[in-house]
Amino acid sequence: MSDQLVLDTGGPLGITGEPGRRVFTTAMPVRWSDQDLYRHVNHARMITLIEEARIPWLFEEGIPTATLAAGAVMTDLAVKYRGQVKHAEGPIRVRMWCEKVGAALFVARHEVRGRTTPDSAPPAVECTARIAAFDLQTQRPRRFTEAERDYLLEFRHEDPS
Repeated sequence: MSDQLVLDTGGPLGITGEPGRRVFTTAMPVRWSDQDLYRHVNHARMITLIEEARIPWLFEEGIPTATLAAGAVMTDLAVKYRGQVKHAEGPIRVRMWCEKVGAALFVARHEVRGRTTPDSAPPAVECTARIAAFDLQTQRPRRFTEAERDYLLEFRHEDPS
């Protein structure tokens, strides 16, 4: 990511906040093909952008939850559109944190804003995803490891403000 992109965003990228109230924010490029005839990002493409935004937060090597890349399933997904996201507003910024962390499942919250929209402004898109750790061999949910759970708990809070 270029230094210019960081300077042009409406808020900081990466991990911010204290443990127990952390937020992970990443910038996602909006491709020309992501928009529909009305020139806003198509619903299916928005879901893909949100899904891809979780990769640097949860699945990159060296992160305690990277082990979930070998087995995690989405058990529920809810998306609320509060405004349009247009190609010209990209790259979009996706802020993420945990609303709940259980023994084998967590609820990830996502807020999507245009590149220059400040964090204090309402998000254009809100998304809640329930994700469970899953053992592919046994085809059953599994408990989080202590390291996975501890990492997720750093991001657990109700309101990221």
